[in-house]
Amino acid sequence: MVDLQSQYAKIKETVNTSIQEVLNTSAYINGPLVKEFQSDLEKYLDVKHVIPCANGTDALQIAMMGLGLEQGDEVITADFTFAATVEVIALLKLTPVLVDVEPDTFNIDINALKKAITPKTKAIVPVHLFGQVANMEAVLEIAEEHNLFVIEDNAQAIGADYTFKNGTKQKAGTIGNVGTTSFFPSKNLGCYGDGGAIFTNDDELAHTLRGIVNHGMYTRYYHDVVGVNSRLDSIQAGVLKAKLPLLDSYCEARRNAARFYNNAFANNPNIITPTTSSCNGICETCNCHVFHQYTLQITNGKRDELHKHLLENDIPNAIYYPIALHSQKAYKDSRYNEDDFPVTNKLIKTVISLPMHTELDNEQLSFITNIINNFL
Repeated sequence: MVDLQSQYAKIKETVNTSIQEVLNTSAYINGPLVKEFQSDLEKYLDVKHVIPCANGTDALQIAMMGLGLEQGDEVITADFTFAATVEVIALLKLTPVLVDVEPDTFNIDINALKKAITPKTKAIVPVHLFGQVANMEAVLEIAEEHNLFVIEDNAQAIGADYTFKNGTKQKAGTIGNVGTTSFFPSKNLGCYGDGGAIFTNDDELAHTLRGIVNHGMYTRYYHDVVGVNSRLDSIQAGVLKAKLPLLDSYCEARRNAARFYNNAFANNPNIITPTTSSCNGICETCNCHVFHQYTLQITNGKRDELHKHLLENDIPNAIYYPIALHSQKAYKDSRYNEDDFPVTNKLIKTVISLPMHTELDNEQLSFITNIINNFL
């Protein structure tokens, strides 16, 4: 699904130099490279504060802790996503409220979001799924009307742009009160282990978050807030610092692969290819979708047979996601009605994700698309 070895071969010297620098200084935790990467990412995102942490799940949890959400507060998020988004809500004894998603972008459905708001609602967590930014302008309008926090789950869309109706652009993860991301190795900007970060333009919130990630300390052994142990280690920061200048080219390589896929599947009546929210097809000039995943919908009922057929032909593929969050044992709730999740319940039976990474070439893409078209 991703070719990290070939990607590493192209940046080996730069990455190795960064890692060796950490080994030479032995500054393994909160070393100079962590601060340098933090500063570089702030400039790239045009955001005032980046708070590095240990992983993307921690980033979400720490963001919610920093906002002061209390036990029982309701937090609305999408039903069709990875479990980490709802996991942290439950861990903090908040009340997760799952809503359906849009059939084309797979992002949170705005009408479903509006219907889910109650007097107990305190926050919305839009997930920028598969690399495409959710409808943030509508989310922000709803949040302002109801005085709600907006926490962006940007684990899959770092580098993507969101374009507002007035033409202004803003990087995914920097639009709400706070944004979070993951640097898991397979992400568009991935390290060689676990890593994450939190973004905000709120000075006071940033101060709180910086304490939370480090046991609640601002001065060593003086604990001002309840915190956790969640720090980005220096070696991972070194890897990320080496890769960050290449992020835009990585995203463009993924869009090029997506264009190839889209063109190859254009005349296949059994396939729905990904769409983007701000343009028709895949943008030639904008950066609205960074294709962390390339996900098809198979409309003739043969998704599972295709999954097996691809594996038999040594083509990696995955089903993201095979079960809705509202159906997971950990998150079942009597409040949920199956009729409220028609899109999610359809997607779990039809979606399949193909190889998507920076090293795909036309020969590989031709092989993959020919196998799929011939089978369907």
